[in-house]
Amino acid sequence: MKNKFYLGLATLSLVVFFTACSKLPQTEIDRANQAIDSAKAAGAELYLPAEFTNLRDTMKAAMEEIEVQKSKFIKNFGTSKELLAEVTLYASEVTMQTEEKKVALKTEIQTTLNEVKILLEENKKLITEAPKGKEGTSALVAMKNEINALESNVNEINASSDQDNYLTTLNKVKVTKEHAVAINTELKDIIAKYQSNVRGRKS
Repeated sequence: MKNKFYLGLATLSLVVFFTACSKLPQTEIDRANQAIDSAKAAGAELYLPAEFTNLRDTMKAAMEEIEVQKSKFIKNFGTSKELLAEVTLYASEVTMQTEEKKVALKTEIQTTLNEVKILLEENKKLITEAPKGKEGTSALVAMKNEINALESNVNEINASSDQDNYLTTLNKVKVTKEHAVAINTELKDIIAKYQSNVRGRKS
C-alpha cells in the first residue's frame, strides 16, 4: 500500500515537473522584450551598438530554442528560460551602461565647449595685437569673421545639446575646436614673426 502511495506521489511529481517544463515561458518572453525595449528607449542602439546587437542576438537564440522545443512531443523550455533570464539581466546592464555613456558624452561636450570659448576669447585678444599692415588687415577681417561664425556654432550647440544626438553634438564641438585652434596658431605665428622683424630692425 505504501509503495503504491509513494509511486503515486512520484508519478504526480513527474507530471508536475513535465507540465512546468513544457509550458511556454510567455512571462519570461514578455519580461525580456520589455527589458530590450527599455534599452532601446535609453539609446543603446545608438550609443552601444555592439552590446545592443549582442543583446538582440541572445534574444533571437532564445526564441529559436523555444521554436525547437515547441516542435517536440515532450517539450522542455528550461534552456530557453535560462537564455531569457540572461537577456533580461543583460538588457538592464546595457540600459545602465547607456545612461552612463550619455552622461560621459555630455560632460565631454561641456568641457570641450568651455575650451572653445576660452580659445575664442584669446583669439579676439590676439586679433587686436596682430599687425595691421595693408595685406594683414583683410586677413584679420577674414579671421574675425571666422571667429564670429565659430561663436555662432557654439551658441547653436548650447541650444541644441540636450535634444541632439550626443555623438553628433560632440563631433560638432570637436570640429569647432579644431578651427579655433587653427586660428589661434595662425595668429600667434603672425604676431611672433612681426615681433621678430621689429627686433631685427632695432638691432
